[in-house]
Amino acid sequence: MTAAAHSTLFPQVPESADAVLDGLDPEQREVALALHGPVCVLAGAGTGKTRAITHRIAYGVRAGILQSGSVLAVTFTNRAAGEMRGRLRQLGAGGVQARTFHSAALRQLQYFWPKVVGGDLPRLLERKIQLVAEAAARCRVRLDRNELRDVTGEIEWAKVTQTVPADYPAVVAKSVREAPRDPAEISQIYAMYEQLKRDRSVIDFEDVLLLTVGVLQDRHDIADQIRRQYQHFVVDEYQDVSPLQQRLLDLWLGDRDSLCVVGDASQTIYSFTGATPDHLLNFRVRHPNATVVKLVRDYRSTPQVVHLANGLLSQARGRAAEHRLELISQRDPGPEPAYTEYTDEPAEAEGTARRIRDLIAAGVPAGEIAVLYRINAQSEVYEQALADAGVPYQLRGAERFFERQEVREAGIALRGAARAGGNDSLLDDAEDLPSQVRAVLSTKGWTSEPPAGSGAVRDRWESLAALVRLAEDFARARSGATLSDLVAELDERAAAQHAPTVQGVTLASLHAAKGLEWDAVFLVGLTEGMMPITYAKTDEQVEEERRLLYVGVTRARLHLSLSWALSRSPGGRASRRPTRFLKGLRPGSGALGAASTGGGGSVERGLGGGRRRARGPVRCRVCGATLTEAGEMKLMRCEDCPSEMDEALYERLRDWRSDRAKELGQPAYCVFTDKTLMAIAELTPATGGELAGIAGVGARKLDRFGADVLALCAGEEPGEGSGGDDEEA
Repeated sequence: MTAAAHSTLFPQVPESADAVLDGLDPEQREVALALHGPVCVLAGAGTGKTRAITHRIAYGVRAGILQSGSVLAVTFTNRAAGEMRGRLRQLGAGGVQARTFHSAALRQLQYFWPKVVGGDLPRLLERKIQLVAEAAARCRVRLDRNELRDVTGEIEWAKVTQTVPADYPAVVAKSVREAPRDPAEISQIYAMYEQLKRDRSVIDFEDVLLLTVGVLQDRHDIADQIRRQYQHFVVDEYQDVSPLQQRLLDLWLGDRDSLCVVGDASQTIYSFTGATPDHLLNFRVRHPNATVVKLVRDYRSTPQVVHLANGLLSQARGRAAEHRLELISQRDPGPEPAYTEYTDEPAEAEGTARRIRDLIAAGVPAGEIAVLYRINAQSEVYEQALADAGVPYQLRGAERFFERQEVREAGIALRGAARAGGNDSLLDDAEDLPSQVRAVLSTKGWTSEPPAGSGAVRDRWESLAALVRLAEDFARARSGATLSDLVAELDERAAAQHAPTVQGVTLASLHAAKGLEWDAVFLVGLTEGMMPITYAKTDEQVEEERRLLYVGVTRARLHLSLSWALSRSPGGRASRRPTRFLKGLRPGSGALGAASTGGGGSVERGLGGGRRRARGPVRCRVCGATLTEAGEMKLMRCEDCPSEMDEALYERLRDWRSDRAKELGQPAYCVFTDKTLMAIAELTPATGGELAGIAGVGARKLDRFGADVLALCAGEEPGEGSGGDDEEA
């Protein structure tokens, strides 16, 4: 390892307290030096807030102003707490406690429980869902798996907002919260759940906070002991604090004010879990003498990305908007955000995949690219498009579409109905393929109208609705298609995407992307009804959707692409509108127009859009029929037309593909899909031009794999190491 590499991985501990301050900008330095009294750090996205607060703690410890064992830094995830501990060790302040709220409370509860109650702390319930299921059964309320998850989430929300079972219906009504079931039923299940916990001497994660609060309220001697140990508190992501966490923090503090909080009200996107920015927004009311420092120098994103982020918040309303931060980019200029309008969702996915492939070819690592969408059900079309384009990908925070429980169950039901054929009574009144699919999926929870609100039930419905739409598109593309044909199509799609996890493009929901960043970000599906989501009814809910888009924009360092589709499927009515949040920000969208973009950028029309290059229909090379289904167009023939495939060549191509995929450390479909190999084995191209004419063989793959493929087609062994193995795919 070189000295430079060693210093990067293992940075030297600063020699003195003053050296801890080296490299901080003026505002970060102000944070580090503000060691007395209440301190509120308003830190925008990408402004180095973790750097500022860890250097503040380390400076205080190294200067002898703070004792390392007397500092408790709390945040919301184990990952964030671990990162904070690592940075503090590097700065010479390794004795500081950096924990999540739950971890810190559990540690205290385990220590003091024998003294307060006697014996060991009750067993911690790792997963409460099974006990909630039993509670529902005892209340004679039937819940399916997704309803169970939603009711469990409601119980968690009630507990962190300190709502007891009897008060739940009234509190829900007052909060304009859309409950997943009748509030009276949830109240009953909640009460039974609490009773079952008491009977079995178990506690859940919310109880850890509630019991710690109870101990500190009732036992002043224990509260005093904790306050003697911890005399200085730092709270990260303060905009996400729940009422229960704030109550615990108040008890830790007592009548002292040695508190530093860090947050950004414009990144409040988890209100459905009980998080509220009110404590951050009211901090200066509760602490009139607080030191307030604003971090607005953005080190993450280019001026072009920051300009759009600022523009989004400039149109916001409400309390959080009144405290928005105007970010100032510290990076060199980069490309303007790209706005692209597509005619339909498949065209949007394919266009996104092409742009990603171009970025990778230009040297951007696949792991530094992300596609972000509003709901997980949107992932399937992007999984498919990236697979077809030979781009490796990984999903974050969700299972792959065809691995989701509800999709697997739906596949089993459709397969069973296909086998039964005309003997399935479910299909008696179904006149065509889509109505058959709707009939079968209705037994799995699909309805013509979506369920109210968000949550697991809505997520399940969205997945099933995606299958219904796929059936509609499939029937439109293949006249006379049967249920068996659709099942075969689903199986093929699933098989193409069951690849091992690789270092690839990240597919994630906007919520799952919080706290992360990439060189290139594609924000997709930005239409009314999806952004803001349909069930965002109140002004407050709509504003949280705007903040969610802001979080998405600020994940991008350099390249940012925003896109939307005017219709769901090819040939559909172009009735969709781009999100209201981009009005006046994207070129030509209102009074602000192009001037608001700094003079750059334009709305492109993606393939399938208004400026689509005219081309003739793709026809079957056997019977001459027009081809509309993607798989058939790759083969350049109808599925049921006779094939002249060279079976031996096909097997040699598959073996070669497997070897190349292993060399590259990528799934086989990233070399060529099965359909493309079949087309090659049928046409047996002899020249590069003939090979390039096969769908799925672009210029890049021709350059990379063409020599090998042509050699195999000629009955020869492929050359060793051709095609640039060191290139990132």
